[in-house]
Amino acid sequence: MSAAAESTESESEFGKSNPFPAPLLKKYNLNGDGSAKETIHAEISIEGSGFTYDAGDALAVVPQNAPDLVDAFLEATGLEGSQEVTVGEEVISFADALRDKFDLRVVTKVVLTKYAKAADLGELLVKCADREWVKEYTWGRDWVDVVKEYPPSSLSANDYGSFLRPLAARLYSIASSLHAHPNEVHLTVGTVRYEAYGRAKKGVCSTFISDMWDVGATAGVYFHHNPNFKLPEDGSLPIIMIGPGTGIAPFRAFIEERIAKGATGKNWLFFGDQHEATDYLYQSEWEAYLDAGHLHKVDLAFSRDQATKIYVQDRMRENAEEIWKWISAGGYFYVCGDASRMAKDVNQALIDIVAHQGGMDETAAAAYVKQMQKEKRYGRDVY
Repeated sequence: MSAAAESTESESEFGKSNPFPAPLLKKYNLNGDGSAKETIHAEISIEGSGFTYDAGDALAVVPQNAPDLVDAFLEATGLEGSQEVTVGEEVISFADALRDKFDLRVVTKVVLTKYAKAADLGELLVKCADREWVKEYTWGRDWVDVVKEYPPSSLSANDYGSFLRPLAARLYSIASSLHAHPNEVHLTVGTVRYEAYGRAKKGVCSTFISDMWDVGATAGVYFHHNPNFKLPEDGSLPIIMIGPGTGIAPFRAFIEERIAKGATGKNWLFFGDQHEATDYLYQSEWEAYLDAGHLHKVDLAFSRDQATKIYVQDRMRENAEEIWKWISAGGYFYVCGDASRMAKDVNQALIDIVAHQGGMDETAAAAYVKQMQKEKRYGRDVY
């Protein structure tokens, strides 16, 4: 799910401005019964698209808003879904526009300010000038919450269309190699569901994939190229992959790609989640790769299987000497997943390992790690 990516539209008639209608081939939940999580493995056909992709790239999926969210918005506004609205050069029903065209989930300072002005809500407009208030207010709220809490005196369907943000595609790290799965792309999607402000909330695209995209049905997709998250051209070099949770996705692609291309370099995976019994994503695949010698080492961190929480960065520190050996031998280091905490903790653990094992002070170790990034030996796909 890399935001810093470029479109590969030039390779196909399809792209961001003209997504390919891709049929869903298969999907299933990777988590076991009793898990607190729901992680969907989705297999999508790109046959006839002209698309190509590399391991490390991302797929953009164009979602629809859920029917219950559309109904709740219509109820909150008191408007009829059957009335026609103009979106760009299209004339469609308001209900269809709410389903396919507008972002009903994310409330931003800019759009909230536009709403306050259009709806002539002076009190809200004053509050919108306070960045901290907006940040706190918008957390967990969607447009149904806003309209119910600050109802407008009169706004038409076209008025809403004039300020609501377009419904954007969401990017997901690709979990497959095109060489291993011709004409297919696989995703590993963590489904987002939570309660806030008296209503059930859900991630727009994750629940579109899990709840609404049926096998055989199509959804718009296009690819994004991520040049800073690529396997080494020299297949004899070792790689270390840190991918807790859905961060595992690109590393499934990496292993498939290394096998397909006959790479001889060693592969080391660090994976973590809550419970081994229910949350070890793709367990049978990793175990088969270990048995076949394609995967040389796996270190697991299941945070809630013991009294003290253990994370991937803890496993890194336990293996400091060997990590340094692999890196010193020209190895590549990758991390994928949560940017806010995990990736920062992994980065600090890497700096500490380089400092201690390489006999450097922290400044020199940080410079060494930065140099790895410049050489594209340290790839980060974080979100």
